[in-house]
Amino acid sequence: MPVSRQELFDVLSQLGRALGNGHRLALLEHLAQKEAPVEELAGASGLSIANASQHLQHLRRAGLVTARREGRQMVYRLTDERILRLLTLLQEVAETHLAEMERLMGRLFADDDAGEALEPMTRAELQRALEEGAVTLLDVRPNAEYQAGHLPGALNAPIAELESMLSALPRDREIVAYCRGVYCAFSHDAARLLRERGFQVRRYQAGILEWRAAGLPLVD
Repeated sequence: MPVSRQELFDVLSQLGRALGNGHRLALLEHLAQKEAPVEELAGASGLSIANASQHLQHLRRAGLVTARREGRQMVYRLTDERILRLLTLLQEVAETHLAEMERLMGRLFADDDAGEALEPMTRAELQRALEEGAVTLLDVRPNAEYQAGHLPGALNAPIAELESMLSALPRDREIVAYCRGVYCAFSHDAARLLRERGFQVRRYQAGILEWRAAGLPLVD
C-alpha cells in the first residue's frame, strides 16, 4: 500500500509533541551539558524522579535521547548533535516571532544593572579574543559539567564558589563568563559580582548549548 504524505506528517508530528513541553526542553538543555542519570536530571529540573522519567520516555520514543543502564541507574544522553541545532532553532524562532519571549527575557535578567551592563560578547568576538589571548574565559557551571566538556582555554569558576576565587583572577585584562545556554543566569550573576568587585568583565551571549550547536569544539 502506498504511503501518503499525511502519514509522513503524522509521524513527524510525534517529534513536535515530544518537544511541546517546557520540562522536556529543560531536560534537553541539561543533557546538552553532559549525559546524566534520571536522578540528577530530576534534581536539576525540579521534578520528581517518576515525573522526570516519564518526560524522558517521551523524548526517547521521539528519538531525541538514548539511554543505557549503568548498575541500577538509567543514564541518558542526546541522540546526536542535531538535537542541539533543533533547540537553538526553536529559541531563535521563538525570540523572533513571539513577543512573550522578549518580555520574559527582560524579566529573567531584570536584576542586571542596565546602567553598567556591557553588551554581551558575540561568538565571533569571543573566538577572536581567544585567538588573540586577550581575555580570561570563565566557565561558571558546576564542575561536573565543566569536566564533561568546556570551551578551549576556559577556567572553571562555579558560580557558587566564584567569590572565594576572586584573588586568583586577573584585574589587568577582561574576563568573559559563560554558562549553559542563552537562558542560563549563571553568567549574568558572575558578571554582576565581578563588576561589583572592580573587574573588567563581559559575558558570552550564549553558552555551551549554542557553541556545540555551531559545531565548535570542546575540550575535557
